[in-house]
Amino acid sequence: MFRHPFLIAIAAFAFFAFSAPLFAQDVPAMGDTISADDLELTLKPLTAEELQAAADEWIGKLQAASKAHSDALIASGGAADAAVDSAAAARDALAEKVNVVIAALKEKGGDVEKYETYVAAVTSVSADQGTGDFLTNLPTTIMDWVKNPDGGILWIKGIALFLITLFVFKIIASILAKITRKAVNKLKTGSELLRDFFVNTVRRVTFFIGFVIALTWLGVDIGPFLAAIGVIGFVIGFALQETMANFASGVMILIYRPFDVGDAVSVAGVAGGVESMNLVSTTIKSFDNQRVIVPNGKIWGDVITNITGNDTRRVDMVFGIGYDDDIAKAEGILKEIISKTDLVLPNPEPVIKVHELADSSVNFVVRPWAKTSDYWAVYWDVTRAVKERFDAEGVSIPYPQQDVHMHQVS
Repeated sequence: MFRHPFLIAIAAFAFFAFSAPLFAQDVPAMGDTISADDLELTLKPLTAEELQAAADEWIGKLQAASKAHSDALIASGGAADAAVDSAAAARDALAEKVNVVIAALKEKGGDVEKYETYVAAVTSVSADQGTGDFLTNLPTTIMDWVKNPDGGILWIKGIALFLITLFVFKIIASILAKITRKAVNKLKTGSELLRDFFVNTVRRVTFFIGFVIALTWLGVDIGPFLAAIGVIGFVIGFALQETMANFASGVMILIYRPFDVGDAVSVAGVAGGVESMNLVSTTIKSFDNQRVIVPNGKIWGDVITNITGNDTRRVDMVFGIGYDDDIAKAEGILKEIISKTDLVLPNPEPVIKVHELADSSVNFVVRPWAKTSDYWAVYWDVTRAVKERFDAEGVSIPYPQQDVHMHQVS
């Protein structure tokens, strides 16, 4: 077979002659089809020197793509057509990957100014192209961006997932709020305001968590976002220390319920009916119809007297008679008056006793019991009845007096 060297030489010449055009063709560079995200991961382990070489390689690819776009524009006479749009899309897609390489190089301390300048120059709209051509090509450019897996498709997918996540967490927040409502309704000591506070807190916190998670679909790094929220919360908390103290006191008031809306109270030097409550302050309408807003911090840190906290109250009254009057007679009159007063409760039994030998009178304490709502009616009715009966029975009601004795000295 190898006895004819001349034939072998001819065959070898023919092989290289026919195969030379194949080797002369441009071979696609490795990595052109890699996605931007995968490219970013591939570049992470590289050193600055390796990234410099990679940047030069990708700039060469972008240069070739930009030349192809320019050739297409020359061939079309500057007008947009399918070939021009295709070349522009290929160039822009390649430019996005070049930017990934540049960003990786910049992160590791490389000089990227010349690369950034070149990318900006070849991807910008030429001044010679004119405003008319730009407006003409705008719909096509937008559609190409929308169809680009690393452009419009990526953003549309992210926005869709963002909205879906918000919708799902809104449903979850509503479900958890209902569960919380059922749980807090079993609290016998909790006020309606406290129940609403817990329910709204669960709903809002759940939705906020969903919002933070949804932001990740838009490519937002939630680490700095959460850190910023923490810093802002610290600053606000420091600036509003007193308000936060009132807030905490409001929560304690709502949990322990020393009073509720509609109760008559005496708190922080203010007496009146509780008109409204929130987590920061309590509004009290005084008995002379003044509206007083008291910070919850002052209420919780002071003595709280709930005047109408119980269903019944003891009415404490003192009546005095003269030293010359009949004690038994006066006591009988008082007992008769109390027994005939309809609003006085039979149980607990009223107390009527001689209590004090005062300077000008012998004082009786009269202590009947009544419903809290009837307190003042009993007080006023008994006081009036005692005055009328004492006058009718000849029992004196002395007023303060002072005897002056004069001694004559001879």
